[in-house]
Amino acid sequence: MNIEIEREEDGRWVAEIPDLPGVMTYGQSREESISKVKALALRVLADRLEHGETIPELREIFAVPA
Repeated sequence: MNIEIEREEDGRWVAEIPDLPGVMTYGQSREESISKVKALALRVLADRLEHGETIPELREIFAVPA
């Protein structure tokens, strides 16, 4: 799952995973926002599996552009 990350005008970092709608987090640093979005994505995937819903096909767990 690709992680998209960018810096907001107020200095916060926002990270999201487009393959999982609604999976978006903010952090004070790039690393913090990436860590938070990974944790949220895993929770969402686990919840979907638990409820018999489909999840995206995964080639890699997470990919963050350099």
